[in-house]
Amino acid sequence: MLYKEFKKQGDFLFRYRGSLPIIILVFGFGIFILTRLNSGNEGNFFQTGTFMIIGLAVSLFGQLIRILTVGFTPANTSGRNKHLQVADEINTTGIYSVVRHPLYLGNFFMWLGLAIITGNMWFVFSFVLFYWIYYERIMYAEEMFLFDKFGGLYEKWAEKTPAFIPGFKNFEKPGIIFSWKKILKKEKNGITAVFLIFFFFDFIGNIIAADKFLIVLNFWFYAMVISFIFYLILKFLKHKTTVLDEEGR
Repeated sequence: MLYKEFKKQGDFLFRYRGSLPIIILVFGFGIFILTRLNSGNEGNFFQTGTFMIIGLAVSLFGQLIRILTVGFTPANTSGRNKHLQVADEINTTGIYSVVRHPLYLGNFFMWLGLAIITGNMWFVFSFVLFYWIYYERIMYAEEMFLFDKFGGLYEKWAEKTPAFIPGFKNFEKPGIIFSWKKILKKEKNGITAVFLIFFFFDFIGNIIAADKFLIVLNFWFYAMVISFIFYLILKFLKHKTTVLDEEGR
């Protein structure tokens, strides 16, 4: 039956959802190179960094959504688990009172920013379509898991909360305080990846423009260096100390 196929496909895609950014990155990188090679020197958006700035703003907006989600959630919910669905309880307050899948909404904007910096609107439209098809199955499988585990309690919340496009009429304040420690522990990878990827695209763009190996010490370079140092410090604190540990988070 169709619902069983959707569930099976969703479970499979859930386990390998970390591959989606790699797919987007590979295709986006190829499109970016072709666009830069064929753009010429006049009327080139990349000379002013327009697409880079817009893309960064969109990606950071997506990261902000993730921060507002993860920072207000307890342990064993809204995680980066890869193999099995995990949920000790249902998150229904804060951002979860306006949208059922805020992490996937955040991911959408983070990767949309990456699609935008290619400067190719057809690639952007293709990404949106691909993301919709890909994550529709994952969200279906996740909701089936939560319904099987929590039954009517989950159904009651889901009936009044939009799946992907936020609706603010039923907003409720978060049930727990915001945890910066959890953000620093859980979201360091995403923040660092954003600046690494944007620097890489800028780096390649400069090589193509100059027709030689070139590292420009600009905003993208310093942002990448700072974010990477920040990542290494947080990684050390996470694995070698208890500074970022917080009970129940």
